[in-house]
Amino acid sequence: MTQQSVPLPLRKRIALIAHDDRKQDLLEWAQYNRDRLSEHILFATGTTGTMLHQQLELDVTSLITGPLGGDQQIGAKIAQGEIDVLIFFWDPLESHPHDPDVRALLRVAVLQNIPVAMNRSSADFMFSSPLMEHEYLRQVYDYAERLRRKRIVSERLEKA
Repeated sequence: MTQQSVPLPLRKRIALIAHDDRKQDLLEWAQYNRDRLSEHILFATGTTGTMLHQQLELDVTSLITGPLGGDQQIGAKIAQGEIDVLIFFWDPLESHPHDPDVRALLRVAVLQNIPVAMNRSSADFMFSSPLMEHEYLRQVYDYAERLRRKRIVSERLEKA
């Protein structure tokens, strides 16, 4: 599969999302990392963004709440190359009406090969990495070419 290098800038565009039962955990994590977070460009789904702005005075672009499409908005930004890092403290013990949106969000994050932290430990490891302090060349794979090849093979099999 072909790939291209895409730079993650020094000042990264970070999306922050937390399910209701994980918001306090994200808030505590963000408080601990407040100074480093303030060096980046922050996006968040509605309630999470409002909480981070009001309680930590962080400059956050708040989108709509997750269940109303905020997860999809973040996913679209990832697909368009407008988000470099995803920090999503999700609640694995609750079923959510927007679970398909969450799955789509994670799918596009993997397709675009951006760093994803799903809990506090992985966010700590990610944020303590020296790669957060420098530009980073991530590899983006050409999945469109893979799908084209698959379609051509399928068409040839149908004709046979």
